[in-house]
Amino acid sequence: MNHGEFTAVMIVAIVMFASIIRAKYGYGRHRRRDGGEIPPSDQGETLRLRDEVKELKERLKVLERITVEKENSLAKEIESLRDR
Repeated sequence: MNHGEFTAVMIVAIVMFASIIRAKYGYGRHRRRDGGEIPPSDQGETLRLRDEVKELKERLKVLERITVEKENSLAKEIESLRDR
């Protein structure tokens, strides 16, 4: 086994070891590293931010639709002027 293969095997082993430790000690999305649960105030903030992101995505969709409609109407106006 050459140096490059050994390095790759070591990286895979380290990642697997870290994943096992993480699973064993419960480091997940809803836990803090000190083992405590995320406080309800932070959970509320997370929900508020998710709602805000959802609203912003909806507004972005509307703006994209308006932009496309304006481009289409502008193209139609230009074509109508060319046809004269």
